[in-house]
Amino acid sequence: MKLLRSGTIFIVSLCFMLVSCIQRTPLKRGGTSLSTDTSSVSGKSTSLDTTASGSDSAGSSGLLYGIPVDSYNVITGKIRKNQFLSSILASYGVPWDSIDRLLRQNRAIFDARKVRSGRNYSVFLSRDTLNRADYFIYDHDPMVTYVFSLKDTLAIYRHDAEVRKMLRYSSGTIRTSLWDATKEQNLNPNLSAELSEIYAWTIDFFGLQQGDRFKVIYEEEFIGDESIGISKVHAAQFEHAGATICAIPFIQDSIMSFFDTTGASLRKAFLKAPLRYSRISSHFSGGRFHPILKIVRPHHGVDYAAPVGTPVVSIGDGRVTQTAFENGSGRIVRITHNSVYSTAYLHLSRFGPGIAPGVYVKQGQVIGYVGSSGLSTGPHLDFRFYRNGYPVDPLKVEAPPVNPVKPESIELFREISRGYISLFETISYDTTDGQ
Repeated sequence: MKLLRSGTIFIVSLCFMLVSCIQRTPLKRGGTSLSTDTSSVSGKSTSLDTTASGSDSAGSSGLLYGIPVDSYNVITGKIRKNQFLSSILASYGVPWDSIDRLLRQNRAIFDARKVRSGRNYSVFLSRDTLNRADYFIYDHDPMVTYVFSLKDTLAIYRHDAEVRKMLRYSSGTIRTSLWDATKEQNLNPNLSAELSEIYAWTIDFFGLQQGDRFKVIYEEEFIGDESIGISKVHAAQFEHAGATICAIPFIQDSIMSFFDTTGASLRKAFLKAPLRYSRISSHFSGGRFHPILKIVRPHHGVDYAAPVGTPVVSIGDGRVTQTAFENGSGRIVRITHNSVYSTAYLHLSRFGPGIAPGVYVKQGQVIGYVGSSGLSTGPHLDFRFYRNGYPVDPLKVEAPPVNPVKPESIELFREISRGYISLFETISYDTTDGQ
């Protein structure tokens, strides 16, 4: 209980710290100081730098990783597919025996077999008649760079980029999709995926309506001015179909989860949809004209049109009862979730890794990939939901929440919730969104 309380009190403190910061201190937008009355902030995206800003790799001294850049002719390039690092070094006059000794002696620091095609490199050539390669820099990924010293002392040094965290709050209004809304606001595209994960059990993102909108508080990581991802979502608020659903963080049983303002978990027994980034091409119906058979017959599922190979996930924990090719249904996976509910996934192109009868799967686990097997006019997933063996409309299933806030913790939770709601009230929506 002590751990639980200390963790949640930290969240309370963080929450009110955020409120205080946004209401009283200058904010930073894109790294530039922005002094403003946030009660009138128009809500695209505002940032508060929560870490010390790191210096650039190449500073005003003209040094890059300690190398005096102005003293060299610098040639840049990209690693080509199936290209060896040794052949690149040799092409700039580095002796083969030096290359072999360099790579062997520094294997614990750098494994040349893991060089990635498409990554950038730079060669530093001396400005004398020898035109000798003294240094080689390989950008392995945005986080890690390797510097090769090719002079008298052969060595490889690893440089880890300084990651700067920005505490940000953003808002957006849906016109077409959540993805497009974040793109319109020039937000990191991973933010739409993060929100989809948080609200996966409570909002059907295929059924978003024009005018739905969101507010979100999160941490974004940067190297220099380049965003490398969303490290954490602190809280969110989503207005959908006339209802406002808050995602309030709370630590319970040593696990941080999101709850609505009543203390009900946002995690439901089932996901709202078994795949992402798709559209519904056909709804559940008691009588539908079959496009191939040319007859009217029941369609006891929902069709999601999506590209071939789109991952299909199980909407809940359960046991696989069937993987087969079933005539018009094509490749099909059936999963029993409990004594009441089961699901089926039809027209798959192939099954997921390790998916076979008897295998236990977790919610969100890939069980197959969209295809067009069986009687199908194009690639799509026919998703079916059964209650006590009878088909029901998947879009109308209301799964009960799990693990609500415990009664003994509800007052502490309400205190946290009030703090975040106060914070959301300081965030305005962009007036260009037609509000």
